[in-house]
Amino acid sequence: METSLSDLHIQELTTAVTLLENPSIAAKITNVIGMPIEKAIEFLPDNWQENIGKITQKSLIKATEAAIWSLEDIPVERPSNAWHKVGVAFSGGMGGFFGLAGLAVELPISTTLMLRSIADIARSQGELISENETKLACMEVFALGGESPSDDDAESGYFVVRAALANSITEASRFVATKKISEESAPALVKFIVNIAARFNVMVTEKAAAQGIPAIGAIGGGIINTLFIDHFQNVAKGHFIVRRLERIYGQELVKTYYNSILELAEDN
Repeated sequence: METSLSDLHIQELTTAVTLLENPSIAAKITNVIGMPIEKAIEFLPDNWQENIGKITQKSLIKATEAAIWSLEDIPVERPSNAWHKVGVAFSGGMGGFFGLAGLAVELPISTTLMLRSIADIARSQGELISENETKLACMEVFALGGESPSDDDAESGYFVVRAALANSITEASRFVATKKISEESAPALVKFIVNIAARFNVMVTEKAAAQGIPAIGAIGGGIINTLFIDHFQNVAKGHFIVRRLERIYGQELVKTYYNSILELAEDN
């Protein structure tokens, strides 16, 4: 195995670092709605925090059942990002039209479209969608895209999150071939989805809060959903660039270069 990255691969890894260390989705939504996302969350009814958690988990389960199995292992150079953005924007517009009440219908649709887009990006980076590990890596993107409520600065790094999920990925991999997910048939996979949902739920809450502002409506809902999928498409591209380089060089060497590139960027 190689002991140093080529110049081309260093450039690709630098792109991945930029994509994975971009501003949070909360910061991007804040720029659109013109107020801090914490202020927008105040518009949510008290019981909606718990409701959003349940909707998020159900959405991930439905998306897992529907999205990945519809793709085949056909090599592609460019993923169909634009088409997926159109679909998610449309579902966001419909959800925004109905306000918070539409989230339970809209989120499973948009999450399925986003997961399909993530899988398409994985395929463009040489991943085999038929492999269980790849399917779980696609779902992993939803956890990599944000922080959980208990995170601090030391615990929110890209490789730290992956390490935290590693055991549950191993346990869940044996169940991925089963298309129907239930606690009886795939407890390890359900546990994995719960772990993903804990992080994804934070961003869904921020999205719901923004769409719940009375002035946002259908147009604003479409814009917010476009930001949402754009964020996860960037995270997916960065994630699967890293995974492709790991297949060539091993994780430890890629991790060392990744941290060096990140430190250099922060110093500048």
